[in-house]
Amino acid sequence: MNTIDAMSKPPEQWLEEVSPTKTCGVLKLFLGYAPGVGKTYNMLSEAIRRASRGEDVVVGVIETHGRKGPSELAAKLEAVPPRQLDYKGTLFEEMDVDAILARRPQVVLVDEFAHTNIEGSRNGKRYQDVLELLDAKIDVLSTMNVQHIESLGPLVQQITGVHVQETIPDWVMQRVNEIVMADLTPQALQKRMLRGDIYPAERTERALSHFFRPGNLIALRELALRQVTQVVDRSLDAFVAKSDASEPYKVRERIAVCVDSNPTAQNLIARGSRMAQALGGDFYAVHVDSDRDMCPEDSRTMSENLRFAEHLGAHVIRLRGSNIANAVAGFVRENHITQVVFGRSAQTGLQWCLYLLAIYRLLRKTPAVDVHIVTQEGR
Repeated sequence: MNTIDAMSKPPEQWLEEVSPTKTCGVLKLFLGYAPGVGKTYNMLSEAIRRASRGEDVVVGVIETHGRKGPSELAAKLEAVPPRQLDYKGTLFEEMDVDAILARRPQVVLVDEFAHTNIEGSRNGKRYQDVLELLDAKIDVLSTMNVQHIESLGPLVQQITGVHVQETIPDWVMQRVNEIVMADLTPQALQKRMLRGDIYPAERTERALSHFFRPGNLIALRELALRQVTQVVDRSLDAFVAKSDASEPYKVRERIAVCVDSNPTAQNLIARGSRMAQALGGDFYAVHVDSDRDMCPEDSRTMSENLRFAEHLGAHVIRLRGSNIANAVAGFVRENHITQVVFGRSAQTGLQWCLYLLAIYRLLRKTPAVDVHIVTQEGR
């Protein structure tokens, strides 16, 4: 492109040519662990900041539930009028996806991601509406509580006694590009309840003695924090893969224990589990199936060891490879393992030399990992 050609084009056309083509919209989710933690308020605050910077932002749907703060913020933004639907003689309002697609904003706010639409809507679920907007290259800001993730339903019911009917399939969570934890301590949330900031006074006492009990809130908050961690880890993995980084970014500890058929390996697994719990890290039990056939007794013991690891919450990984050091090194690199635990029986002579050679090969191929060698008493 020569200077004359560049000067003859409008800025919008020039930016379109030099900028990477946008293939789909970006989904940013404001995640909470209970009603009232501030998801909608935080989403609206960000939308107002974006609009002040010149972005074209509209409200697709906001559920203020009569709360003053979100209502005042929502009034500062352009809203696409909802679609009215008659269902069994009653008028309901749902987000008008067609109108938003016709308006084509840069960013749209879609509250309550897990909402079920009224019969006769364009889609049965609001998350399906959001996926259409993303496919149309429109960025979406949305909100949801962690208990609406489908796979967490049984656990949430066990914790709270509440069966959550509106859920999001776990595969939809893979579409989340950015996640923000809308967080309050359980104590602060209960104070909001007592002030009447969340529910009317007549509902407050019952809510505090049921769903909003301290134990429930603490457990749900932990689930939400774990979900945020998973999305952040996925984003970090994608970044490392794209940047061809030679070393992993050590944000979260990941401990891997190498497990064999030695009966004393369960002590090793327990050691790795305690390390992972103390460090707040992920725990893996790794076994390499080599070409060597196991005798029935070793095979039985191996299965018992892996079952024991599962009971302690380990991610059990079975690899195949004739070279154990190479197989483990590959797993360590690909999964950004930060610490590896090996066990050894008392060995001398050639066996000891071969053992040290395997450790050396691992360290040479994965120099950033910490290696722990734990002596195992046994055969």
